[in-house]
Amino acid sequence: MTAKNIIKPTESELEILQVLWEHGPSSVRFVNDTLNEKGTKEIGYTTTLKIMQIMAEKNLAKRNTDKRTHIYDANVNESHTQKHLLKNFVDSTFRGSAMKMVMQALGNHNASEKELDEIKALITKIEKGE
Repeated sequence: MTAKNIIKPTESELEILQVLWEHGPSSVRFVNDTLNEKGTKEIGYTTTLKIMQIMAEKNLAKRNTDKRTHIYDANVNESHTQKHLLKNFVDSTFRGSAMKMVMQALGNHNASEKELDEIKALITKIEKGE
């Protein structure tokens, strides 16, 4: 999938992709059960099935129909999808300013010492051009 034809997943599709990225190829039942364990509202099996069928049509997921139980797998890379969604978010919400986004995030979140150390290490790495 090239950058030109990447499809932005909906919120529901992204939740399903996260299950597939974490657990690998999975049945609709497994994905539905996992979503219901994590979520605040119950999602029906047929709703999950329909979303996953649409995801296969949009090339966000692959469907293996070799067995009676269809198995779905993510057809988009997690890191690439995150980068694409983050770029769109920064562009549309913060007018392209990563600094504004980071300042907003740090201002609204009590970062732990470990998180701050990791942020400092990343800044050092970026400054060194690594």
